Amino acid sequence: MKTDDLINALSQDAPVRWRFGRTLMLAVAGGALVAALLFFALMGPRPDFMDAAGTVRFLFKFVLTVILATTATGLILRLAQPGAPTGGWRWALILAPALLAIAVVAELMVMPAETWGTRLVGTHVRFCLTLIPMLAIGPLALLLLALRQGAPTRPGVAGAVAGLAASGIAATFYAANCTDDSPLFVATWYPIAIGFVTLVGYLVGNRVLRW
Repeated sequence: MKTDDLINALSQDAPVRWRFGRTLMLAVAGGALVAALLFFALMGPRPDFMDAAGTVRFLFKFVLTVILATTATGLILRLAQPGAPTGGWRWALILAPALLAIAVVAELMVMPAETWGTRLVGTHVRFCLTLIPMLAIGPLALLLLALRQGAPTRPGVAGAVAGLAASGIAATFYAANCTDDSPLFVATWYPIAIGFVTLVGYLVGNRVLRW
């Protein structure tokens, strides 16, 4: 069978799509559980969690991370199916960065210029750059295992998107501990941590997802 014929056959196989979707959801749930166990074992929520939960900046971090995890997971489902269109989910992946960009502009307009540097640097840069990748290890491993049950034609891209989804899960937990709520901090340091996990996902996916 030619490669193109095989891809067309796989793209038309509805039972395979359904089974992979279930496998992917189990990987997401398992990854969230692993990240949660590690989170509560190593750090836990910030001391003023309940007070912070009443502020827009704190809650906005969760909006961003959940959107990232959700849209990346949706795109994984498409990338694992040869021939499946990715347009909708691919564009949805822009939503979280777009919202963050709007929040940064709003922050710059509202806050005095002399506070911008302090808000950007924050107080826990090192924790952000280390804890998000640490919390993402379990979710990324499980998502890559799930992708091995699919048939991605672009293994590196699929692995990178798995890194984005894993980062979204990890950052959701880390946001509960992080005391730096400024969009300037989030826009500067969260993407660096997420970018590292995404790169790892690309490199590993390019090796283990080939078929």
